[in-house]
Amino acid sequence: MTVISRNPADPADRLVDIPAPGAFAAADAVERARAAQPGWARGGAAARSAALGAVATAIEAASAELAGLAVREVGKPVTEARAELARTVALWRYYAQAPYEPTGAVHETAGGPGLLLTRRRPHGVAGLVTPWNFPFAIPSWKAAPALAAGNAVVLKPAPEATACALRLAELVRQALPEGVFTVVPGGATEGGALVSAADIVSFTGSSAVGREVVRTATARGIPVQAEMGGLNAAIVLPDADIPRAAEQIAASIAGYAGQKCTATSRVIAVGGALDPLREALTEALRAVPVGDPADPATVCGPLVSEAARAETQAAWQGLSVLAGGTVPDGTGWYAAPTLVEKVAPGHRLLREEVFGPVAALLSARDLDHAVRITNAARYGLVTSVHTAELTAVLEGLDLLDTGMVRINAPTTGVDFHLPFGGAKASGYGPREQGRAALDFYTSSRTYTVAPG
Repeated sequence: MTVISRNPADPADRLVDIPAPGAFAAADAVERARAAQPGWARGGAAARSAALGAVATAIEAASAELAGLAVREVGKPVTEARAELARTVALWRYYAQAPYEPTGAVHETAGGPGLLLTRRRPHGVAGLVTPWNFPFAIPSWKAAPALAAGNAVVLKPAPEATACALRLAELVRQALPEGVFTVVPGGATEGGALVSAADIVSFTGSSAVGREVVRTATARGIPVQAEMGGLNAAIVLPDADIPRAAEQIAASIAGYAGQKCTATSRVIAVGGALDPLREALTEALRAVPVGDPADPATVCGPLVSEAARAETQAAWQGLSVLAGGTVPDGTGWYAAPTLVEKVAPGHRLLREEVFGPVAALLSARDLDHAVRITNAARYGLVTSVHTAELTAVLEGLDLLDTGMVRINAPTTGVDFHLPFGGAKASGYGPREQGRAALDFYTSSRTYTVAPG
């Protein structure tokens, strides 16, 4: 296999064209990481904290270059790319403090002298399999807590984000001992070898691949987490600020061409909200700036590949289109932000994640009906609810079968210091980010210390 990465805005521009290293190279990287890990863990909190802080400083110094690389390699609009780099720096700084956090507790014995201790220890080598859409933030929010806890890391990025991953690795490795952080480029072969060799696995990507990762890891008896996308709904009640809700939802549908697991793909208008929301959201989507991702005004850039654009285009075929539904002429894999209505219950837009700038407008009689529509999807990542009256929402929040609920806020957007993850087909295993990540990347031990 050859690892190829192209510029989605100019497909003739190849950033990476290299042979895939193969399964043995991935397994060898794990063994080298396993040899380096004990020294990294024993180095102490100060050394790990200083190293992660140095990574943050290095990324911050290179943030303009890295943002430009994300624009070129994955077509991320430059304003979003800059925001991703700012969040990436914040992630490394946040976890740079983690080595000083308590790793256990002391308990009284049931009777007699002695001590009972609990202590959390690193697993060893963390195998990270990451997607292309957040080429710096997602590898960082997996690697930083793993490293802070004393693990070594082997990262297998998506082929489409290989250049970003290799550049990130250059910056990270400057601050870490040799072998503690390694990137293995490639595809399914290298990813499968990593999952078969690592001591703990964190995956973000498609549901089909995620299920296979989970099967392999659980068969080996190692910890695994998998974030596998969403079919996210925005519920709009009649008392909501409709223009504001429409603006937020349009950005969640079209931002980065809908290529976020938290993007809005179903819009559920409750009762009398349907007509005004249809009008406002149609206008908002038509006004979304589409074009060159290097232009700071661009909100919706190209899709990552020709196949991704074809899949997006197929999703709206034969439907009643309110906005968009076109593919612009010219260079680059662009598609207009699209809103459709009158979608049959069994249509793929209501069953599968398209990962493009397209959403379906649906209607519900009341909030209970909207919750049932939301929960009907097999995914359960995030739901947004737009309303001026929180009483009804507070009564219905716990009925939503999603890992995250955002009130009067878009479905997109992640607070890195809080747990992140979904329910049902959207996620498996413990949550990512925040303190939850530190728990995931460590195992708890109980020690009994009795007098000699």
